Amino acid sequence: MSDLENRIAQGRGDQPADLVLRGGQVLDLVTGELLDGDVAICGDTIVGICAEYEAEKVIDVTGQILVPGFIDTHLHVESSLVTPMEFDRCVTPRGVTTAICDPHEIANVLGAKGIRWFQECSRHTLMDLRVQISSCVPSTHMETAGAKLEASDLRPLMGHPSGIGLAEFMNYPGVIHRDPAALAKLRLYQRGHIDGHAPLLSGKDLNAYVSAGIRTEHEATNPEEALEKLRKGMRILIREGSVSKDMHALQPLLTERTSPYMCLCTDDRNPLDIAEHGHLDYMIRTLISLGTPPLAAYRAATLSAAEAFGLKDRGMIAPGKRADIVAIDSLEGCHAQLVLAAGVEVTDAAFATRTPVQPIGRGSVRAPEVEAESFRLAGNAETTDVIGIREGQILTDHLQQTIAIADGDKKPDTKRDLMRITVIERHGKNGNIANGFVKGFGMKAGAIASTVCHDHHNIAVVGADYADMALAANRLSEIEGGFVVAKGGEILAELALPVAGLMSLSPFEEVRDRLVELRAAATSLGVKLEEPFLQLAFLALPVIPALKITDRGMVDVTKFEIIA
Repeated sequence: MSDLENRIAQGRGDQPADLVLRGGQVLDLVTGELLDGDVAICGDTIVGICAEYEAEKVIDVTGQILVPGFIDTHLHVESSLVTPMEFDRCVTPRGVTTAICDPHEIANVLGAKGIRWFQECSRHTLMDLRVQISSCVPSTHMETAGAKLEASDLRPLMGHPSGIGLAEFMNYPGVIHRDPAALAKLRLYQRGHIDGHAPLLSGKDLNAYVSAGIRTEHEATNPEEALEKLRKGMRILIREGSVSKDMHALQPLLTERTSPYMCLCTDDRNPLDIAEHGHLDYMIRTLISLGTPPLAAYRAATLSAAEAFGLKDRGMIAPGKRADIVAIDSLEGCHAQLVLAAGVEVTDAAFATRTPVQPIGRGSVRAPEVEAESFRLAGNAETTDVIGIREGQILTDHLQQTIAIADGDKKPDTKRDLMRITVIERHGKNGNIANGFVKGFGMKAGAIASTVCHDHHNIAVVGADYADMALAANRLSEIEGGFVVAKGGEILAELALPVAGLMSLSPFEEVRDRLVELRAAATSLGVKLEEPFLQLAFLALPVIPALKITDRGMVDVTKFEIIA
């Protein structure tokens, strides 16, 4: 028989199913009912529910609830600090069977080569890794990234089986003011899907942005902003990452009425947070604990996500749908007991059958060697612009502080929590070094440094001591990128990320353990942030409200940008 004939025959019960899940209850994502009966599977497809079936293999799921596999609607795998293959092993056992990623972090380092590598990895993961085509490399003209991708560079990447559409269009001023390069990319996907990225955009500017065919938004940080974007036809992706945490703010908006138009995403989440709290499973149980109806939470994580991205073959446990199924302990607990990805039971043995994909991006950290003097900040005026951290957000505040000049330098001041922040160009383009001030780390000594620095991924260093800053920055070149903590002329902790300076070659468990050590080392410097490295990673991101949109384009109203 053909595959089609087999599915029909097994669904009708004329021949045994390949696999049956027996004893559980199925959550109906339309009505919210819990349905009794077997779930019959033929190959990678569900062929029967609400009936009794015979099968070659039966799995007993008595007392468990069966829900569709979870869909993360927007994330950067690179922010997990592991390769796509390790990311698969990290989150698929938690029930994430589809992940819609934007590889623009690696694309900003390696260009189209990085996107093609992700596309190749997607062929070998147990989860369905969907690879959007990165739209903004670099994210703005103010950044020195490792690559630049125009519309002509994106066209050859289209049509891959992993693709859905164009990834988050961060250059919203370029859209609103009809920048020719931005419009050329949008035209490639006028009949497809385009993801949005427009923090705080509203009014006619938002109307213009959505008119370009942009369908989703993960940057809404408050209910009013999210509601306006919902009313204007955008699907809202509630985000809960390691730094950007919008779930609690947007939770009141997620109801059974709005849930068909709202989804869940993590954007940037590292293995330590995943180990300590979870992934989408954490979001679901937290939303329910805050009062969200279970049907709304599970819809957002499954059916609504599938509908928003045109994935008509999944999102429900129903005949004809892809056999992405999670058996959980309870709707409120959302702890995966069994996971099927396209009908394959997610186990260590299944992960072992995957074809390895060779890493790329080694030796991509080509930064100039720096010394303590590199971190001096000369200036004539004592009034100084300072980046103010908002913990749990990528948005920052524009502060001004009076900082005295001594020996031609404005020095860090630990008593006032004014630390030096420096960005060092590391792609071998120009070797630029830019110095500024940041407030909010609470650091009393030493330095921390990183090659994860959105979205250009140059070296970012924050410190109270110039010699330690130099030590940490230079160490990053030696280990091919990563995170470093230094104090008193010694390296206290480090994590090597040799894959484009963004991802480790180690198992996610080892990365998690190194992050524990890094967090402890940063705390020993006085750092009070829960996620200091990821918070640091976003401090040099120029796409923030400091950029005022005018009829002439973007104007930096703060006159202060940390741009390498």
